[in-house]
Amino acid sequence: MATIAAAAVAATAVTGLSGAPARAQESEVLAVDFAERTGDFRGGATGTLYGFGDEGAPTQAVVNGAHITNSSQKAPYGTQHPSGDAIKVEDGFFAEHGEDMYIYVQDYYPEWPYNGGRRPGDDRTYDQSTGTYTEEPNGVWDFLEVVEFVAEAVATDSDRPRDYVFIPYNEPDGGNWYPDWANQKDQFLADWQAVYEKIQEVWERHGLGRARIGGPGDTRWQPERSADILQFAKDNGSLPDVFIWHELGIDNLATYRQHFADYRALERELGLDPIPVNIAEYGMLRDMGVPGQLVQWFAMFEDTKVDAQTAYWNYAGNLSDNSARPNGANAGWWMFKWYGDLDGSETVAVTPPELNAVDTLQGIGAIDEANRRATVLFGGTGADVTLDLSGLDPSVFGSAVDVEVREAALTGAEGLADTPRVIAAANGVEVADGRLTLDVPVYDRYAGYQVVITPDGSRDVEADAQAQPWTAAIEAEDMALTDAVVYTQDPQANGGWKFLASGGRDVGSFNQATSRAEWTVDVPEDGLYRLQVIGGAPGVPGRHALFVDDTAAGTVQYAADLALNANSRWQYRGSAEVLVDLTAGEHLLSLRSSEDGATVLPNADITLDKAVLTSVATESTVYPAATFRLESGASLDWANGGDRGSAKLQGEARADLYANAMETGYYEIAVDWASAKASSLELVVNGVPATELTADRKGRWHSSATVHLVEGINEIRLRSPEGATVRALTTVRDRGADGAAVAIEAEDAVLLGSAAVTELADATGSNASGMAYVGWVGNGAANAVELPRDGFAAPGDYIVTVHYANAELSGDHDYNPQVVDRLLQVTEGGTEVGHAYFRYTYSWDSFFQRSLPVTLTTGDQPLRLGNPDAWAPNLDRIVISPKVIGDPVTERR
Repeated sequence: MATIAAAAVAATAVTGLSGAPARAQESEVLAVDFAERTGDFRGGATGTLYGFGDEGAPTQAVVNGAHITNSSQKAPYGTQHPSGDAIKVEDGFFAEHGEDMYIYVQDYYPEWPYNGGRRPGDDRTYDQSTGTYTEEPNGVWDFLEVVEFVAEAVATDSDRPRDYVFIPYNEPDGGNWYPDWANQKDQFLADWQAVYEKIQEVWERHGLGRARIGGPGDTRWQPERSADILQFAKDNGSLPDVFIWHELGIDNLATYRQHFADYRALERELGLDPIPVNIAEYGMLRDMGVPGQLVQWFAMFEDTKVDAQTAYWNYAGNLSDNSARPNGANAGWWMFKWYGDLDGSETVAVTPPELNAVDTLQGIGAIDEANRRATVLFGGTGADVTLDLSGLDPSVFGSAVDVEVREAALTGAEGLADTPRVIAAANGVEVADGRLTLDVPVYDRYAGYQVVITPDGSRDVEADAQAQPWTAAIEAEDMALTDAVVYTQDPQANGGWKFLASGGRDVGSFNQATSRAEWTVDVPEDGLYRLQVIGGAPGVPGRHALFVDDTAAGTVQYAADLALNANSRWQYRGSAEVLVDLTAGEHLLSLRSSEDGATVLPNADITLDKAVLTSVATESTVYPAATFRLESGASLDWANGGDRGSAKLQGEARADLYANAMETGYYEIAVDWASAKASSLELVVNGVPATELTADRKGRWHSSATVHLVEGINEIRLRSPEGATVRALTTVRDRGADGAAVAIEAEDAVLLGSAAVTELADATGSNASGMAYVGWVGNGAANAVELPRDGFAAPGDYIVTVHYANAELSGDHDYNPQVVDRLLQVTEGGTEVGHAYFRYTYSWDSFFQRSLPVTLTTGDQPLRLGNPDAWAPNLDRIVISPKVIGDPVTERR
């Protein structure tokens, strides 16, 4: 048995992660047997409930990267929430990985519980053409009329009606109409049959075949109710196509597998063939955005080959708190992405230290034999982990393998998580009898890990790990604190109705003029560094002063975070980033609530969770072929001599990767590739063709182009019509190129109609550029902001980045913030060239950024930003950037 513990430690050392929480646990063992296959990868555990808000919320890159295969959304034209209408978001859902769109039919109602918790009677008459009603009976059960209207809407308005699944009842055993089974069973069964038949009637009317219906949708596994429903449905020809219940509590991490086993046993007892299962709501607030929690749920659902959807505890359009900002990843998103990367694999047997136990080490193992790639995902423990790997077939992997371990550590719900770093790497490790042992140092129990194992390739994985930019991190509670308090954040407190803190603690009560948190850190070289602070700004933007070696060095500006109730206030954490020049050696970094020690900065009472310092003098990230998603016939080529392990592309074959940008701006995209003849590589960035890299003969090439990337996740697709192999793609930040962009303060633009400037007082703590913005834009075509073509007069492809605020709410709900996504339309000379929905920013004084591509066809017609039908977001700053600068360069390597 080979071991790579030493290599793991060596590679970890280069990252400089100095802030790992102290722990005394013994190493825990996770055994993975790649020879014991457990079935084709299902990939359904990253479903969402109301993960989609409106078109582009979240963005297509975030959706595609997260590999969402199933989602439950609002009934068309429903009134339960302002956004989340299934028809309106279906294009983005089905664009790449979406398979099954579920509809909560009862979400047609505005109230929660539905209809005040009472089963409707016959009190209304619905107009089936509009969905409106009058308060008069018509001899038809009111809900049956709603069901017909919803089914008709899907049948006529959707482009993919056969890919929908209707969920007629949501939590009928709870507060929604049928909680008293002893006395309401017969009513529910009769209602189930009536609704089932009505939906099938609509489908038959439109020649759509047989509609798919899911249920019963209980709040938890209900064996008695489930038995009665299945027996009745079997006898009456109304079996659900998907059997649905919820697994929401902390203890469900221990009880789910038995619930599933009991359900399958019930099917056998009733003589039924297995029905697909969807756990249509799972997890608590504490699980969302947390890789080490999510992987525990994913492992259970993948083991049992079911689909499952993260619960909807906050607002629509952010993948259930598993994305950050309008286009960014939090750490949980990366676990979604890693899980989706397993598509096309077979899962294998994984043995954790303890199965069916809450908050423990769990994992998923998979093997893609065709591409000779094995993967392990794990998390859930604060102890270091020993991976006991077996079954590595030498006919697949050879006698030696390359290993890379990546880490995603908690960044809060709104904190930007950069591309996960390689924390351990080893070249050409000999595999004896198919066995390998890997010791992995664990940051904390909330972090998640990806291990990728491939045959010994041409790429030097250890050198790539060593070449990563230097970084260091520290937990806020480990900083030197003055007039601040350390709080323990128990992950099981309040029944899981809370958000978790990195390391299990954070720092609060940072509200005195003398409050400070200080970190002594030794940096390796002179240059520019990015300080990222993870913290919770409770519903308003705020500021801290940054001092370096007791000298003022700038302001740390925080955007507002969710704070509409006690579960989110100070716990829903985001991140603030600031660039600082440092000389090599030791420095004292000090976060302070005051610049002068006497006056507290605006809204400085912000909880601190963690700080990360990263060298950005040369900010580069390597995306090797071993981590590409291979689509439409693309494959890894292990017979390619000096480029063993490259992605082989030809024709429609495609490689997808998801590159993170911590800043909007220009990046050199460099590709190492090879061709057997004259060939080309097509780069498509965020759905828009960007550039073509060419070679005029056979050879091994290094090509580069300067391309605009947006803050957060950027989807990059590679194709080669003539044929090529791609070894790796690297992004390198090019701040010097940012001068090609044109930045316009909204208040300096031409204001039309009601559009007006509002100046913000410093006391707001706002992150608005220039402390002013333009509001009252939209709600009529005349109310707009116009941008003359100064500095971007040439026709061509541009990226429009809008810094905006949108804190609109509509309606009330017991726990879901009823957020409204605002539409902004961009026109050139009266012709629309782009539009996008702009999501919630928590405060009208707090600004995010959202980018959209446009193609301009004139050189003189102004751009106009507005919304003819409703209010647009408030506008702070607009940046117009050419999509690509200059021509690509190709050199031999």
